[in-house]
Amino acid sequence: MRYLFLLIILIPALDISLLLVSGKAIGLWPTIALIILTGILGAYLAKREGLQTIRRVQEQLSYGQLPGDALLDGICVLIGGTLLLTPGFITDITGLFFLFPPSRKAIKSFIIKMWQRRINKGRIKIIK
Repeated sequence: MRYLFLLIILIPALDISLLLVSGKAIGLWPTIALIILTGILGAYLAKREGLQTIRRVQEQLSYGQLPGDALLDGICVLIGGTLLLTPGFITDITGLFFLFPPSRKAIKSFIIKMWQRRINKGRIKIIK
């Protein structure tokens, strides 16, 4: 929880400073255009990847399989789309990592390992 608080303060401050540096380096209008372009690109990618994930979940459910991997994809797409719609270059780059399938695979394995550690330490209890 304490790391989340630091990220909530640190990331926007870094994003604002990077936007100011970008505005000085390339100008105000190109910086605004980049922000708008990444927002549009983020919405498009999130929609495309989200629809593919929904189709995969439905397909796995129709075969009687649990869609665990597809649900993790959906979580990553949701986080990535949200980050891309947030103005700022750091959040945009992070959002792209969550949306592109090759980097999303690494993120999913990290999430799985994190949850396994928490379950093994007894921080999360599974009720059957």
